[in-house]
Amino acid sequence: MVPDKVSIVEAEPYPFEFWPAHCALVIIDMQRDFLEPGGFGEMLGNDVGQLRRTIAPNRALLDAWRKAGLLVIHTREGHRPDLADLPPAKRIRGRGEKHIGDPGPMGRILVRGEAGHDIIRELYPKPGEPVIDKPGKGAFFATDLHAILQYHGIRQLVVTGVTTEVCVNTTVREANDRGYDCLVLADCVGSYFPEFQEMGLKMIKAQGGIFGWVGKSDQVIKAIGKG
Repeated sequence: MVPDKVSIVEAEPYPFEFWPAHCALVIIDMQRDFLEPGGFGEMLGNDVGQLRRTIAPNRALLDAWRKAGLLVIHTREGHRPDLADLPPAKRIRGRGEKHIGDPGPMGRILVRGEAGHDIIRELYPKPGEPVIDKPGKGAFFATDLHAILQYHGIRQLVVTGVTTEVCVNTTVREANDRGYDCLVLADCVGSYFPEFQEMGLKMIKAQGGIFGWVGKSDQVIKAIGKG
């Protein structure tokens, strides 16, 4: 059993009171199509290296988190094969040549069960770790994430993954509205656009932490080691 005690993690805008027994690690959308060369993200002209820099720190954090016996939750953005949960407005947005559900480099784009939809090998879920398949940007919309967190007595989230300004920010805002304290780890989240990475983190910690805290993975690993 994880000891029910607090550790202090250096963060902005002020130190985060970390309660491991009541905290889950939520790793957002570390999917092959977003991070791997030759995937959908690169097909759109993005530099996947901007996201791949997050793999090593996420792996180190995940290893420490698992070793401590703490709750890990993974998310994947994607839709049913019949696309019944895909709003038409989302499908056509961007006016590109390819849309969600069309054939892509790693199977149908953002469709559950396709190779590109799955999580990268380096961070692949272990048996028993919940995987939240979400049809939107936020991990709480149309999913059972909140119910799972309540079942496990979770009050805090350490949030990592991609992309910082989209699915990470949306999930943190949803979590904030549901009463969770969120610590976002700057070295474990990424954006294709460096300026969005910077501003996405600033928005979370602005105004005294309007949506949460921003920290670094080494500080969390250090706190886990003291547990």
